[in-house]
Amino acid sequence: MQHPFINDLSSLTLEELQNKITDLNNKLNFAYRTGKGPLIHQISMVIESYRVEYGKKMDEIVKKQNLKTQINIEKK
Repeated sequence: MQHPFINDLSSLTLEELQNKITDLNNKLNFAYRTGKGPLIHQISMVIESYRVEYGKKMDEIVKKQNLKTQINIEKK
């Protein structure tokens, strides 16, 4: 589930998204260590929002590079 208060993330670069996800994961680890249930839920939703945007950007890169995403293992 994505966080409802996270606005458009499309202006961020892949590096910015990755840095933010890393930072949020560190905060999530702290929340788990301190047992803050509501904070864990909120941070998890924010991370999901950033991961979805990261996935979209990676999909765009794959399309632009016209990479094959399937492996053909048929015997000839």
